[in-house]
Amino acid sequence: MNRLSLFQRSRQGSYKLTSQRPLLTLSLLLTVLLTVFILGACLGNTWESPLQVLQTIIGINGDSAFVIGTLRLPRLVLAGLAGAGLSMAGAILQGLIRNPLAAPDVLGMTGGASIAAVAFIALTGGAIGIGWLPVAAMFGALLCSGLVYVLAWKKGVAPTRLVLIGVGMSAGASSLTMLLLAFSSITSASKAYIWLTGSVYGATWNQVLSLLPWTVLCGGIAWLNARHLNIHTLGEGIATGIGAAVQRQRLWLLLIAVGLAGSSVALVGAVGFIGLIGPHIARRMVGTSYGVLLPASAVIGALLLLLADVAGRTMFQPLDVPAGVFTAAIGAPFFIMLLARQRRM
Repeated sequence: MNRLSLFQRSRQGSYKLTSQRPLLTLSLLLTVLLTVFILGACLGNTWESPLQVLQTIIGINGDSAFVIGTLRLPRLVLAGLAGAGLSMAGAILQGLIRNPLAAPDVLGMTGGASIAAVAFIALTGGAIGIGWLPVAAMFGALLCSGLVYVLAWKKGVAPTRLVLIGVGMSAGASSLTMLLLAFSSITSASKAYIWLTGSVYGATWNQVLSLLPWTVLCGGIAWLNARHLNIHTLGEGIATGIGAAVQRQRLWLLLIAVGLAGSSVALVGAVGFIGLIGPHIARRMVGTSYGVLLPASAVIGALLLLLADVAGRTMFQPLDVPAGVFTAAIGAPFFIMLLARQRRM
């Protein structure tokens, strides 16, 4: 299992391309992502030309430097990073559990972050700076995921047991979140509702710099472990038979998924379905080898959240609709379609 199915080792020890299609597909996806990014920076209450956007990016201050560089670009970059992180986390979980319905939402990661974030907003009442909200959300995601893993442990962690306990934990987290909202003030509840919907409104470069290391580091580690993910997709019996340390690798990869999903949710809120949709689209476009699937999932996840955010701030002006509304509108029918397909199989 090579990390990249694009390359095959020859007898002389060098590597050569075995198929150019995945590479061309990735190049096309990156081109589309860059195009959407530039157009997203152009669109808003006022139209800014692509030339002004490029000048701002390379550091040439113009008349629209504040609008583009301070208001729009951080929002676009944050949406791209969060979408990439959620989509890669979904791809990892789907490979580990061998279930096409697996996603950060299902295994309690998003639910744990939601409880922690709502509790932070409702219980502190503004006494603690809002800058600590991402820390609280990420801690909640890690705590809930760890609890799911411990409860699923029985001489190892079976994928089916992990999913069932994760679904139960997500339902319990949702109930606790609603209970916290019911006992909180109107002001706190409105802030919490915006976070729960999922939005990159008011993004800053500090938030981008907070999320960037997590996405790059965890995404890079996941890609380096693509060979292990490929093995896990074959089934636990085969993976054990060829000498893979299944339980240790599963725990390590779950921690990587928690890092990707938790950091993303902590900064953009409970954006749903990106972790479910992105890997499925990527799988159809580049195949199932994780060396190619992970970067493709990252690009598609970034593209989906970028499109959702651009649509939210341009289609209903002067209203700024949270991106999570659009991802849910797309993701819910997609989830139902997957359920129907699983039922027919």
